Amino acid sequence: MQVQEAGGSEHWKRVKKQLRAELGDDVFTSWFARVDLEEHQDGTVRLSVPTRFLKQWIQNNYNDQLMGLWQRECDNVHRIELTVRGAIRPRQTPVAQPGLAAPSGVKAISADGRADTLADASQVTRAQAATAALGRGDSNADSARDVLQGAALDPKYTFETFVEGESNNLALAAARQVAAGGTVTFNPLYLHASVGLGKTHLMQAVAAKARANGHKVLYLTAEHFMYKFVAALKSQSALAFKDTLRTIDLLLIDDMQFLHGKQVQQEFCHTLNALIDGARQVIVAADRAPSELDTLDDRVRSRLSGGLVVGIQEPDFTLRRNILLSRVETAQKSYPQFAVPDSVLDYVARHVASSGRDLEGALNRLIAHNQLTNQPITQEMAEMTLRDLVRSSEPRRVKIEDIQRVVSKHYNVTKADLLSARRTRTIVRPRQIAMYLAKVMTPRSLPEIGRRFGNRDHTTVLHAVRKIEELSRADYALAQELELLKRMLDA
Repeated sequence: MQVQEAGGSEHWKRVKKQLRAELGDDVFTSWFARVDLEEHQDGTVRLSVPTRFLKQWIQNNYNDQLMGLWQRECDNVHRIELTVRGAIRPRQTPVAQPGLAAPSGVKAISADGRADTLADASQVTRAQAATAALGRGDSNADSARDVLQGAALDPKYTFETFVEGESNNLALAAARQVAAGGTVTFNPLYLHASVGLGKTHLMQAVAAKARANGHKVLYLTAEHFMYKFVAALKSQSALAFKDTLRTIDLLLIDDMQFLHGKQVQQEFCHTLNALIDGARQVIVAADRAPSELDTLDDRVRSRLSGGLVVGIQEPDFTLRRNILLSRVETAQKSYPQFAVPDSVLDYVARHVASSGRDLEGALNRLIAHNQLTNQPITQEMAEMTLRDLVRSSEPRRVKIEDIQRVVSKHYNVTKADLLSARRTRTIVRPRQIAMYLAKVMTPRSLPEIGRRFGNRDHTTVLHAVRKIEELSRADYALAQELELLKRMLDA
């Protein structure tokens, strides 16, 4: 029998009202709509939830908030207990919810009144229930059905069409091993590279190979993941979404730098932990290393850094030429007469150096020009056709004003601070870094740099440059910060 202190139900109503106000309707409905007050006695509040997952989630994310709200209502509350319904009172007729099933260990009451423990082997798990719901067409399983579809794979992105070189051979070897299946040796696998260097190609090649081997594979972009999770919250099917997500063998998340939002990141982290702890493989790709993803929660960054982190560098001349040769061979299957002289291949490989994607774009232009005009591809024709692409691949000229603007914003100081005579540490270090970047990224002389930083003497600039060089050799974090600033300026 439940024992309630006077006004316990009213207290719980007010706590829930405050929770809804603080969390918003969507979050409250997803996590607290099915939380019931079981008992309020002697300073202890006992709440019940339908699943173990929900119990763990609330304990990990909202326990302090719940305690604070209850203590605001009742000064004597010093403990909140969460239990899974069925563990505190038997249900004579278990009610199955769409996309969910009773957790393992729940006791069911037989006809003769004997309590039987439902063993895992004889009980439908939540994941199986979610799958069954998909077949029945239950509305609460819509988000689960959608997420299992994942993002579309490009049939061109296979291991056979990926060109190997020194800049990507480690990433390719790791991707091949993951696609082959078997023992999980490094998890998660984290690939990072600038745009157009092949990380998406590798991700989709792994997904296609693993799927062909019979594995349950889910490939999503970070934006797709966010969209599906928010949709599940709005449709009150978040639990089915989560349970279905945890049934896959291989999860691939692309463009991780676009994963935003505290709650979405928390859910991704829980999913990551559940899959890794269950020996399921996870691959993540982004445009920079985990430590440089400033928008990510520290726990997510730490978890991603704990696996194998592999960077893909810009292709060298040999790899660029091999990529062009591979694409020419592919094009000749559709256009048998298409041919590119070696001198033109050398020209394109030498001058279009930014990414493999730009190389393909350059070759597509040559194909189009050749097929539409029936003119052979020559050096002169290539120079004319690719002149804007060649020009855009030239290094961007960085200005001292750009450096001052980026450094000011990064360190939350003003440009006037950088040019002033102030000597506080919060100003001196950014000023020295800005001077250092001006020296290494622009052709300006030391006296000219000094003039652009408040008419300082060239010896002051030289001291700043040497100081930052010395500190960056000993301080890895500073060295990474300098690289980040350089990329921001080159972008």
